[in-house]
Amino acid sequence: MSKRDGADTVPGGRKRRPPRRPRPASGPASRSRAPRFARPLTTASVLGWTALSAIVPGAAHLRAGHRRVGLTLISVYAVLLLAALAFGLTRENILASLTSFVDDGMMVMVIVIASLCALAWFALLVSSYVALGPNRLNQQGQVVTGIVVGVLCVAVMAPFAFTADTMLAAHSAIGDIFPTETDPEVPSAAKDPENPWGGKDRVNFLLVGGDAAGNRTGVRTDSMNVASVDLKTGNTVLFSLPRNLQHVRFPASSPLNRQFPNGFMAELPNGGLLNEVWQYANDNPQLMGGKNKGPRALMDAVGHTLGLKIDYYAMINMYGFASLVDAIGGLKIRVEQDVKWGGLYGTAGTIKAGFRRLSGEQALWYGRSRVNSDDFSRMGRQRCVIGAFAQQATPTVILTNFNKIAGAAKRMAQTNIPRHLVQPLMEVAVKVKDAKITSLQFVPPEFYSGRPDWVKIRQASRKAISDSLRPAKQAQTANVSASPGVTAPTRKTPTAGPTQTPTRNSQKAGAKSLDELCGL
Repeated sequence: MSKRDGADTVPGGRKRRPPRRPRPASGPASRSRAPRFARPLTTASVLGWTALSAIVPGAAHLRAGHRRVGLTLISVYAVLLLAALAFGLTRENILASLTSFVDDGMMVMVIVIASLCALAWFALLVSSYVALGPNRLNQQGQVVTGIVVGVLCVAVMAPFAFTADTMLAAHSAIGDIFPTETDPEVPSAAKDPENPWGGKDRVNFLLVGGDAAGNRTGVRTDSMNVASVDLKTGNTVLFSLPRNLQHVRFPASSPLNRQFPNGFMAELPNGGLLNEVWQYANDNPQLMGGKNKGPRALMDAVGHTLGLKIDYYAMINMYGFASLVDAIGGLKIRVEQDVKWGGLYGTAGTIKAGFRRLSGEQALWYGRSRVNSDDFSRMGRQRCVIGAFAQQATPTVILTNFNKIAGAAKRMAQTNIPRHLVQPLMEVAVKVKDAKITSLQFVPPEFYSGRPDWVKIRQASRKAISDSLRPAKQAQTANVSASPGVTAPTRKTPTAGPTQTPTRNSQKAGAKSLDELCGL
């Protein structure tokens, strides 16, 4: 028998029992050495607690026994949620409040905060996962949890990355579209947040649709509308002017007034159309006193025709407009009768009558086609396209497709609205969306493009604006559609203005709502 065998036996050949280990004493010292988890965590529970911490920061730390860290994270998160809730409840119009985010400084701040939040949530998930002790799992569990938590980190960071990317796209689009320097020929309000429009009651925007393309030289302004907006209520009158309005006049301050004192190309019996003014001014910088004065010349002509001061313009390339319509998912429009488009005689396609959702290409041709139609019918369809877009480009649609919209806008828009007025402009747009929009077209038989009655056009413009300020019932009682010639006390021609030519007054030519005209 070896010594080792003898040490493990007692007399009689029985083995020696190993000595019993003493039981751990109870008390604080023993509790500090207790297991961290009540029961071992499985692969599923590690994943579940890590995912829960993305919604309730600190939950995984509490489960892991790190109470102080867990309670701190939950407290900070609760304070942030309460602050966000208080911000929402104190805002009467959330949409109007969101317009503040178009400010340059605010956009940069949102980009920075979104980036920091993305990094913070990433760090939170990683620390939660580590605190749960994934090294206690078997090798398969460690691999599975590591992969899933990595995917979860990317998913949690995605909303913040989307927010930052959206703000970057907005910042780039605003920088490309809106000039930093104010047009010296357009008096601009001082950069006063309390009074951005310089005390004006109304602002008049010239909205131009151009058809510049690779196979054309220059720009033809085939769609010309003036949006006259009441800044207090948002009520808007949309004036549509025919592209073939002949021999328009210019104010005395315009260089073209000296060139064409009797009207634009008045020596041409069938020439001198309104849609030629922009390009003529660009082609003759020696007359305008500088290059690229087409917008200024058209603003002068349109403003003098309507008796309004045109404050700003925005030109939209019609082919880019198709991309914009596609970006919001198309337009729902009531098509009154079949519209053929494309080719020489409308051989490319037909837009069938009825309620249709038009693609960008279809919406463009719906507003431009002259097959079996004329310019005046086309003007009516164009204003319906504008109305449909204004109605259907809701905040939800814009936010959902913002990057596409911003990309299309950069390629299609040109304006002289200064950048510091972007935020006030967005606030006005919010008001317009829920306000009354009426439309007035200067088309036959009430208004003739070949021999325009300039005084009558101005009277109709004044009446349309006056009617837009009345409450709905009062406007209806006052007969909004009444002939504008009845309201004017006199019909004397202004000494400095264009001459008057007779037109019929048998038709009613008052402004009407776009809902009534277009079935929106």
